[in-house]
Amino acid sequence: MKPDEIRALSTEEILNRLDEAYEEMLNLRVQHGIGQLPNPLRMREVRRDIARMKTVLRERELWELYQAWQQQQDVAEE
Repeated sequence: MKPDEIRALSTEEILNRLDEAYEEMLNLRVQHGIGQLPNPLRMREVRRDIARMKTVLRERELWELYQAWQQQQDVAEE
């Protein structure tokens, strides 16, 4: 997934897809361990997708904190 595609999703959808990605990664690790992984590149793709989703979630968290801080500053100035 591209970052823009992830940003277009709601937070709940991202969390659902993140859970699915963790589950897929677990299955890929098991397949890799027993030597039956058909596409080893998929592990890297899933790992990077997980990182992208976590990054977007963190961006949103920081944006909410910034907005709350900004409102606090506006109230303090009045």
